[in-house]
Amino acid sequence: MDTGVEREYTPRDRGLPVTQLAPSVVTTGTRLFAEALAEQAVPSTHATFTPPLEGPATTEALVRLLADPRLDQANSTALERVLAVRPHLVDVRPAAEVLGLRPGEFHHAGPPVSWEQAAGPLRGALIGAMLFEDVADTPDEAERRLATGEARFSPCHHHGGVGPMAGLVSPSMWLMELADASTGQRSWCSLNEGLGKVLRYGAYGTEVTDRLRWMSTVLGPLMQDAVRAHGPIDIGAILAQMVQMGDEAHNRNRAGTLMLMRELVPHLVSGDAPTSRVAEVIRFIGGNDHFFLNAAMPAAKLMMDAGRNIPGSTLVVAMARNGTDFGIQVSGTGNRWFTAPAELPDGLFLGEYGPEDANPDIGDSTIAETAGLGGFVMATAPAIVKFVGGDTNFALRTSQLMYEITLAENPALQLPILGFRGAPTGIDVTRVCTTGILPQINTGMAGKIPGTGQVGAGLVKPPAACFIQALTALAAEAPELPQPTS
Repeated sequence: MDTGVEREYTPRDRGLPVTQLAPSVVTTGTRLFAEALAEQAVPSTHATFTPPLEGPATTEALVRLLADPRLDQANSTALERVLAVRPHLVDVRPAAEVLGLRPGEFHHAGPPVSWEQAAGPLRGALIGAMLFEDVADTPDEAERRLATGEARFSPCHHHGGVGPMAGLVSPSMWLMELADASTGQRSWCSLNEGLGKVLRYGAYGTEVTDRLRWMSTVLGPLMQDAVRAHGPIDIGAILAQMVQMGDEAHNRNRAGTLMLMRELVPHLVSGDAPTSRVAEVIRFIGGNDHFFLNAAMPAAKLMMDAGRNIPGSTLVVAMARNGTDFGIQVSGTGNRWFTAPAELPDGLFLGEYGPEDANPDIGDSTIAETAGLGGFVMATAPAIVKFVGGDTNFALRTSQLMYEITLAENPALQLPILGFRGAPTGIDVTRVCTTGILPQINTGMAGKIPGTGQVGAGLVKPPAACFIQALTALAAEAPELPQPTS
């Protein structure tokens, strides 16, 4: 019987005593064998195994792409640029001023989508934004004008920014502007509304509109004064600290929010605004643990945009969802989107909501995972599992697994539980396709019915088809393989 301890035996052929370790058992695939062994008190280790993304076309594309002589240098250049970015919060301004948005023009999360294809949360957010901007007087009027094309909307990513969940940006909303300290390149994101019945989750109505008006008339202007009085705030330094303090910068931003407040509060208090207004702003930010998410997202956008448009590079530079489709963009294929139907997250629900109430995955916040944050650093934020599901062992295993599909480790984002190893950064299309391992994403869940708001939070992965499409497109642009000589 295998006792799992060392044993001594004498081989018949040589007659010499040899000390040998008893065999260890490793199982993979279905857990039935591992469970049967456990019932017999036989120790075993279960190894996660995912087959490569299969298909003759995929194999042929991989062969051609991996033989591309540009590949290593292209990815090296892309990663150098990504890791060199030092994001700073430099201003807070209205979207009309930053982006030139006019009444009836909006930006949204994810790849492009039409009104006919738009999911419930995006429709709800567009309706709410129409009401907020006084472009329509009632939800019915807003919906009619959206359906007839009187209002126009396009992706945040196409204009240098990102938006969480539905990602709706309208002219009167205020944005946080970030810049790379070395290149001056800028990115932006809206101000975070908090959780629950909020516009970004597709909710609309008096409660939502009143909050947005307060954010535009009080929160935005006071933050602008504080940021300008402070000078550029090093968001990269906050990110580096928060991942060592239990945050993963997607669904957990408590430490990040408090560190941002530490920079802003002295300048809020010493400004000219009435004390009551200052107290409102401090109370709002302090009571919104997700506030820093909207600074982390444009920081990640700055990083990944730095790695764009390098011929031959297989680096994923964006992952985004509009509630209907999940899309990715890759450095070597410019601004082209590779899309497939978005998946439904698996997680924890609020109140009486359940899976039947949830919309498929939505939002630009997956830019966090694209830059090596969020689900990629779950190991450093074990408490996140109480919000999105799973357990602490799952969080640890997930971060370790993400190293298998990334090209580098970010030395600025160190994970204490992994011996201060740098965060897995730089999703590689070829590694995803050869390992079959898909990026892990932490996400909120919006109700599928327009106007509902948030229904929960959970875990989700991109559809594999996005990566297969990208692989095929990259291979098509790779040089022809030399033909063997006879």
